[in-house]
Amino acid sequence: MPTTSAPAANGAAETRTGRPQRTLARPARYAGVGIHTGVRSEVTVRPAEPNSGLVFVRTDLPGAPSLRVSPQFAHYDAEHGRRTILKSGALEVHTMEHLLASLAGLGVDNAVIELAALEVPEPEDGSARAIVEALLAAGLAEQPVARRHIKVTRPVVLQSGSVEVVAIPADRLRLTFTIDYDNPVVGTQHLTLDITDGVFERELAAARTFVLERDVALLRAQGLIRGGTLQSALVVGDAGVLNDEPLRFKDEFVRHKMLDLLGDLALLGGPLLGHVISVRSGHATNVAFVHKLAKEIPQGGRRAERPAQEWDISAIMDIMPHRYPLLLVDRIIDLEEGKRVVGLKNVTINEPFFVGHFPGHPVMPGVLIIEAMAQLAGVLMLSKPENRGKLAFFMTIDRVKFRKAIRPGDQLLMHVDVVKLRTKSGQINGRTFVDGKLAAEASLMFTVVDA
Repeated sequence: MPTTSAPAANGAAETRTGRPQRTLARPARYAGVGIHTGVRSEVTVRPAEPNSGLVFVRTDLPGAPSLRVSPQFAHYDAEHGRRTILKSGALEVHTMEHLLASLAGLGVDNAVIELAALEVPEPEDGSARAIVEALLAAGLAEQPVARRHIKVTRPVVLQSGSVEVVAIPADRLRLTFTIDYDNPVVGTQHLTLDITDGVFERELAAARTFVLERDVALLRAQGLIRGGTLQSALVVGDAGVLNDEPLRFKDEFVRHKMLDLLGDLALLGGPLLGHVISVRSGHATNVAFVHKLAKEIPQGGRRAERPAQEWDISAIMDIMPHRYPLLLVDRIIDLEEGKRVVGLKNVTINEPFFVGHFPGHPVMPGVLIIEAMAQLAGVLMLSKPENRGKLAFFMTIDRVKFRKAIRPGDQLLMHVDVVKLRTKSGQINGRTFVDGKLAAEASLMFTVVDA
């Protein structure tokens, strides 16, 4: 069977998880000041074609170079501090998390973002409210192409000191955030929200960025927050906030951290389905978590309205190199890492092997039934992060039994159970059922090798 993996290209619970892609109806514009650079500029967000994603264009640079929002370009470095960066060679875009959170919160999949400065400007009050208002004023437009979701199919965990970020399967995008500050005003706050339609506008957009009063002098000494004022951020002392305007929410601090997390998760380059649980994370660990998610979870092609453990054909093709006429798995309906996988193969008269294999009495060749089970086992083995880019080859085929002829119109329900699984080899038992009856079974051993 050789089998290998390929790098990935690249919710709401309601019925909206299965909705089409979305862009803007008209261009949206807003202006502000870069919180760190202090440079005033304007952003124009324009409609874009389906499947184009979110793309930044630096109109202030020669040739107006562009940079797509993608994990491969996501950075965080201590030199610039407290901001998320997109970078490709000499091309950079800084501090885009509030804009990305707004687009993600409104479910915008495709847009061209024109920017005339290094840093995305912040509206005057330090929240995303003005950005959301500008986007909604321009209008949202659905497109005749289905969304391609990035679905969390197994737990992914990042730990760094006292910070922990976890993603687990869910049929929607749910965020849980806990903050714990050594400050009597901020203290410990906790919040869980499902990011369904309308939630971002109501619950998160107005939450303002904040800074502890004791950190302001240090940040300014480091050349940061040059554009920061009491109008653009909450400044928190031990006795309360220094701003004239009171808190907009009693837990405004954790809401803003959740807003930042949503913006950083948008760096995945597509809508996420899963429950992300964060304890004390900031931009540095958020970006690190995005990289880990992109590495460990095959992305794209999963149907949002189906269970989290199900993979459709596009997701299977992210892992398998096989293509027509030798890709013999149509859908995975369950995968438990290291233990088992269940998949489907639909058999039609259009299969090329029926042309020469008993054309007057079409029967699926037994060797291809074994190959289909082997490919299913290959997905199980090669979906592991440490096996990406490798090949899986048969070592032995044993205890093969064919119990029922498989004909056009049949659907194969294939169960693969792990007997032994080591780093470089594995043994599985495979069974194939048609209409609830056992049609074939075999024991297979294979080895994983470098490509």
